[in-house]
Amino acid sequence: MHLLQLCPRVPYPLTTGGAIAMYDVAAGLVQAGHRVTMLAINTPKHHQPADALHHLGPNFRLVTVDVNTDITPVKALKNLLLSRQPYIVERFISPAVGEKLVELLQNETVDVVQFEGTFAAWYAELLGRRENAGLRVPPLVLRAHNLEHTIWHMLAGREQNPLKRRYLRDMAARLERFERRHLAQFDAVAAITADDAGRLKALGCPEPVIFIPAGVDFARFQPDPLVKPKPRTLFMIGSLNWLPNLEGLHWLLSEIWPTLHAEMPDVELHIAGSGTPDDLLRPRTDNVFVHGFIESAPAFMQQYELMLVPLLSGGGMRIKIIEAMALGKAVLSTTLGAEGIAVRDGHDIVLRDTAAEWLDALRAWGRQELPVAAIGAAAAHTATHTYDRRRVTGQFVDLYERLRPAPAA
Repeated sequence: MHLLQLCPRVPYPLTTGGAIAMYDVAAGLVQAGHRVTMLAINTPKHHQPADALHHLGPNFRLVTVDVNTDITPVKALKNLLLSRQPYIVERFISPAVGEKLVELLQNETVDVVQFEGTFAAWYAELLGRRENAGLRVPPLVLRAHNLEHTIWHMLAGREQNPLKRRYLRDMAARLERFERRHLAQFDAVAAITADDAGRLKALGCPEPVIFIPAGVDFARFQPDPLVKPKPRTLFMIGSLNWLPNLEGLHWLLSEIWPTLHAEMPDVELHIAGSGTPDDLLRPRTDNVFVHGFIESAPAFMQQYELMLVPLLSGGGMRIKIIEAMALGKAVLSTTLGAEGIAVRDGHDIVLRDTAAEWLDALRAWGRQELPVAAIGAAAAHTATHTYDRRRVTGQFVDLYERLRPAPAA
């Protein structure tokens, strides 16, 4: 088959969960013998050269269109006053991208168009208008990485600043209107978690709405037997320009860490992630070490003992948890942070939700009463047997085959 994949950024390098999810769909399909054309918005923040994904081989082609998606106060205010579109989505709407998408469909035979996430969903409506004007449009699939409006509703519900809370609520309402309108225009939706599949059905998405988890190429996550984690260390890794990650980190540092540090002053907390705010990069005296962007997530993870995922808002799947599990790391997460991942508390993960529960779990870890090695070993087994990229690729191919028109008699 020939898949046309529309991405809101070039998914390279593989430093964020979103980039990894998009990349592994393309790489898995190419590895399985299919052809992939990726049309990607080339943003200033993640700008890549035309040959960035050349290593995927001759059955893969990258087509990029430069779009300035930078957030500015002037553009945000203009959007708030003059537009009904969510600002975080409006930044990715570009006539040039739309014309390139139409051009590809006019000039090539494409079996399925897959849209990666809500930020790309607007282009389905454009294709609907062009189809009415005579364009042949193949089946359209949305890969739902998150249900965006639910995240913003959660953020607004916990925001203490009244002005910021009002803005978050307005953004959530705009996103919900956008998703109700645009997600109904697809021939199928592939949700990244079973929970999101249920939410998408409740939103009115037409069937089929199916659950296809993120797949991981475990060749990238082989433990190095020569690397031993530093004792008495904790770590967190994730994009810190994503509001739910930043919210969770602030909760960890304000509600949990002061007590834990007072009780166990030798324990270290190591934090890494792209987009780290400047105020977090300032030196600290409480054994919290903020590394900012790091080149290799596997190398970072293997240096420390227990992974922390203090997520209070969000949706979708935390691919960094899957990667840590593949490396045999034990993970302490909120229930929401591990949503959509096939894990069991106390077996291959530790799930706690309140600050008091987190402190109790960390005290048990500090007393060496938490079976970190056994949990990590079970986590590695779960990851490699459930989330292998080849298995997930097969689920996508099955969906595409269901959608392809039957050959003419």
